[in-house]
Amino acid sequence: MSAGRFAPSPSGDLHVGNLRTALLAWLFARSTDRSFLMRVEDLDRVRPGAEERQLDDLRAIGLDWDGEVVRQSERLALYEDAIDRLTEAGRIYPCFCTRREILDAPSAPHVPPGSYPGTCRDLTEEERARRAVERPAALRLRADVAEWTVTDALHGEFTGVVDDLVLRRNDGVPAYNLAVVVDDGEQGIDQVVRGDDLLTSAPRQAYLASLLGHAQPEYAHVPLAINTANRRLAKRDGAVTRGELEERGVDVLRLIAASLGLEGTTALDLLDGFDPQALPRNPWTFVPPA
Repeated sequence: MSAGRFAPSPSGDLHVGNLRTALLAWLFARSTDRSFLMRVEDLDRVRPGAEERQLDDLRAIGLDWDGEVVRQSERLALYEDAIDRLTEAGRIYPCFCTRREILDAPSAPHVPPGSYPGTCRDLTEEERARRAVERPAALRLRADVAEWTVTDALHGEFTGVVDDLVLRRNDGVPAYNLAVVVDDGEQGIDQVVRGDDLLTSAPRQAYLASLLGHAQPEYAHVPLAINTANRRLAKRDGAVTRGELEERGVDVLRLIAASLGLEGTTALDLLDGFDPQALPRNPWTFVPPA
């Protein structure tokens, strides 16, 4: 199957920037005759009722999707299977580091800033046993490359850092990077459209996909919506949800379409003449209505 997707986290209501990204993911998929799938990433924070409100908002701007909504909380066995396969291949090791220890650890000359410095990579069994008494271990990937290159529809070739990323947190929850790669591979997702704040995650995820035998998807990392202070748009920025904007008489779909240089009164209208290369490359500064 050839498919794109949108994968919100049900931690709260979607704001207009989230809806803009969702619309773009839908347009990319539908304009290339792909299926469009909906996946709820509910392994972390879940606010009661948020999933239903998010799906209602997506329908309200004219988006549809193929098949049933998939939830990560219902797919734990798939993540554990991937961890088992990587363990058998010698690709996993336990990590006992706290966030503070990672931040304070001196980096080796070959380790890029912000990457995991490999503190627990080569611990002896005795050292692991001693650390295990102090705190539960996370599981990290034993990467054998330092970087990986992906191709993005808007950014071209992008080479980014690959380090020993966490696959399972020390509370037993599968990490985002593992879950998203397993889900995309298992669901046949070959087109990933999302905010460009995640561009630097793509090389790590593509490398992990290669280890699990999944094809590397086509990427399109789209510009974010920002507030007037040039910061990422958030709920604290005023009337930013569909419901709040419609209460003020705003046609949310037309607002988003205009920010993309598109015209139409329905999502289907926007498919006519949709050209990814004509999309804005800069963030969209959103000014809430008075």
